[in-house]
Amino acid sequence: MAEVQDNVTAAVTGTGRLAVIAGAGGLPVKLAEAYGEAFFVSLAGVDCDLSEEQLSRFRFEQLGAMFQALEAAGVKRVVMAGAMSRPDFDPAAMDQKMQLLAPRLGAAMAEGRDDALLRLIISLFEEEGFAVVGAHELLPDLTAPAGLFAGTGLSDTAWADAARAREILEGLAPFDIGQGCVVAGGLCLGIETAQGTDALLRFVAQTPEHLRRGRGVLCKLPKRGQDLRVDMPTVGPDTLRGAVTAGLEGIVIASGQVLLLEPEVLPTLARELGLTIVAEDI
Repeated sequence: MAEVQDNVTAAVTGTGRLAVIAGAGGLPVKLAEAYGEAFFVSLAGVDCDLSEEQLSRFRFEQLGAMFQALEAAGVKRVVMAGAMSRPDFDPAAMDQKMQLLAPRLGAAMAEGRDDALLRLIISLFEEEGFAVVGAHELLPDLTAPAGLFAGTGLSDTAWADAARAREILEGLAPFDIGQGCVVAGGLCLGIETAQGTDALLRFVAQTPEHLRRGRGVLCKLPKRGQDLRVDMPTVGPDTLRGAVTAGLEGIVIASGQVLLLEPEVLPTLARELGLTIVAEDI
């Protein structure tokens, strides 16, 4: 753990050039606004809101070429930002570096656990001499401190539901299933899986009234032992709208450990929707 913290500290405070490994969503755009001098990279086939002129594209099978480009650009620090699905893989297209790494990557993919694959990817960058940092370290305003973030507060029932949701997520942590859970009146209405939070909320919205016990809450927090540098829970405007459609009273997040997409609009939107957001020390 101390070694991980040393790596994070070096990445945040280091003077070397930053590289952004960009995926889908608004986070790479936020980083581009704050770190315009960064070197922006994306994998071939990955959706990204940055312009193609800003990006250097590489095939996943050619990680060696990516590492060489990062080194040539003077990169010392790397941040991975945005959603990325597992890319297609063509063994015939592997460069020499990838041929050496393929057995390790194949073993991690075969394990079927995203956390194992992501930890390996961090290790690969660190082995090449790059310090890996989380987006929340570079953009601390994208997380919420402990306390009431938006709305008027939660009812006692909602607080009890949040505690129950945390218990459920804690119990599921070893299975690497998801980062969100909805509980209403002590009854679990849904758990986030690979389909994501929006799908979870759509599922909850379809719950028949006779199966509901009150309004309920969505709890979002990292899995136990999760490396926040590459896989951080997120909450954005669509999450709020989905929570209201699902009839929820509020959203409870882990303070400092959940990325807020468009944080400048979330309090106003929550107030308009009649939704409460609370950040807890977890």
